[in-house]
Amino acid sequence: MMSGNIKALREQKQELARQAKDMLAKAGDKVWTPEEKSQFDGIADQIESIESQIGTMQRLLDERVEKEFLDAKPIDPKDKAAKFARNSFDKLLRNGERALSVEEYQSIHNTMSTTTTTEGGYTVQSEVASELIEKLKGFKGMREVASQLTTSQGNPLSYPTSDGTSETGEIIAENTTATDADPSFGTVALNVFKFSSKIITIPFELLQDTNIDIIGMINSRISTRIGRYGNTMFTTGNNSGQPNGLISASSVGKTRTTGQTLTVIYEDLVDLVDSIDYAYHDGTLRFMFSQTMRKTIRKIKDTAGRPIWTPSYDAGIAGGFTDELLGHPIQLNNDVAVPAANAKSIAFGDLSKYMIRDAMLVTMFRFDDSAYAKKGQVGFMGWARMGGNLLGPNAVKLYQHSAS
Repeated sequence: MMSGNIKALREQKQELARQAKDMLAKAGDKVWTPEEKSQFDGIADQIESIESQIGTMQRLLDERVEKEFLDAKPIDPKDKAAKFARNSFDKLLRNGERALSVEEYQSIHNTMSTTTTTEGGYTVQSEVASELIEKLKGFKGMREVASQLTTSQGNPLSYPTSDGTSETGEIIAENTTATDADPSFGTVALNVFKFSSKIITIPFELLQDTNIDIIGMINSRISTRIGRYGNTMFTTGNNSGQPNGLISASSVGKTRTTGQTLTVIYEDLVDLVDSIDYAYHDGTLRFMFSQTMRKTIRKIKDTAGRPIWTPSYDAGIAGGFTDELLGHPIQLNNDVAVPAANAKSIAFGDLSKYMIRDAMLVTMFRFDDSAYAKKGQVGFMGWARMGGNLLGPNAVKLYQHSAS
C-alpha cells in the first residue's frame, strides 16, 4: 500500500537524519576533511530525494481522499443549532433553494452582507463557516508560523503595535526628577479583502449520494484554492487592494555585493541573523525561504568546513526535531522568491509578528443554470474575507541578491 511505502520512506529519512546529526556531534569544532564533507552532502542528497518521493505520494493520497469524501463530519447530537445549520446547508448544496423550508431559508439566506449580490449568494452560517476557517488555518506556509485572528465581521481594523527594542532606562541623582519616556504606540491596518475560490463544479451523482460529505468536499476545495492564493498574498501582497505581505512589509537586512545573483554564502547568512536586534533573540526567530533556496543552502559550510544545516526527524517521532540553519528553525514557503537578480529570497526573524485575520463572513454561491445542467453538474463558488500585515516592522529582515 502507498501509506506503507510512505512510512518506510519516513523511517529511512529518520535514519539518515540521525546519521547526519551524529556526524555533526562527533566532528565538534574540528575542521572537516573533504571526505567528511562529501559523506555529509551525500546524506543530504538522499534526504532531499526521499522528501520528494514522500511529497508526491502524499499528494496522490490526498487526491484520493478528496475524491471519496465518505463519512460525513459527525455532529454533537446535543448541539441542535449546529445540527440544524449543517443539515440546512447540506440540503441547499445538494438540492438548491427550492428544497428549503421557510425556517431553513431564513437561517441561510443572506440579508445582512453588504458584499453579496442578490443573484444566489448565501451567507454561510457560523457553524459551517468555522469549518472552512479551521481548514484555512491549517494551510501550509505563512499560516504555520504567523499569528492568526478571527473576527465575526470584516469591518476595517487598526491593530495596535509597539516596538520597545530602542527604549532604555537611566541613572539619576538623588532628588532629581526622572525623564519622561512614554512607550511609543502605533497601529497597522489589518483590513480584510475578498478572496474567491473561482467556480467549482460537482457532478449530479455526487450531490445525490448521501454518503458523501458534500459540505466537507466543497469546503476542502474552497480552502485549498483560497488558502493557496492567500499564502501568496500573505507572502508578497503589495498592500494596494491586497494584504501587506511579509516580504513587502519587511526591510532588507543584508544585500549581497555584485556576483551573488543566484547564490548565498555563509557570511551572508551570519550578517542576516545579526541584522535582527538582539532583543528579539528569545528563541522565536526562524528562517523562511523556498525549496529552491533550500537546495542552495543545504550544502553551505562554515569557515571550518562544517555544515551549517541540521536535518530534521519527521514530526511526531519521539526525539524528533525540525530542520535548523545556524541553530534556527526553518519554514518553507514556495511563494518566497527564488534566487535571482535583486530577489528577496530569504526572510529571518520573529515570523509570529505577522498577523493573519480571517472574517467569519463567508459567502457561497450555487449555480444550476443550463450552462452547468447540460454537463450534469452544479457550480459552486465561495468568497472568504482575509487580510494580513506585519505588526513589528523591525521583527523580520530580508536577504536581497545583488543586481548583477
